Amino acid sequence: MAWLRDLTDGNEANGDYLLKEVNRMALTQERKQQLIEEHKTHESDTGSPEVQIAILTENITNLTDHLRTHKKDHHSRRGLLKMVGQRRKLLAYLKNKDVNRYSALIEKLGLRR
Repeated sequence: MAWLRDLTDGNEANGDYLLKEVNRMALTQERKQQLIEEHKTHESDTGSPEVQIAILTENITNLTDHLRTHKKDHHSRRGLLKMVGQRRKLLAYLKNKDVNRYSALIEKLGLRR
């Protein structure tokens, strides 16, 4: 986090804000492991569609909150759109492969209200 201290220029209040902003946008390793544990289909599962969709959904939620505050952050908005597109592709794949798994995941994540 040395780069973060460089951004603060010794102003503690600004540094705290930046640290909170970085932590809010980035998915922590603990949260990622928690999502993997909740959505894994077998013991060593880390890359099933369910896990990938859950991680993308968490990232999309965090980035959406960020963009509500920073309306002109177009670079992050592009990343958000790419993540939404990737999630849509994974959801379509899961729906074609196994409708029951798709329905269970949609229910669990609270998508498609």
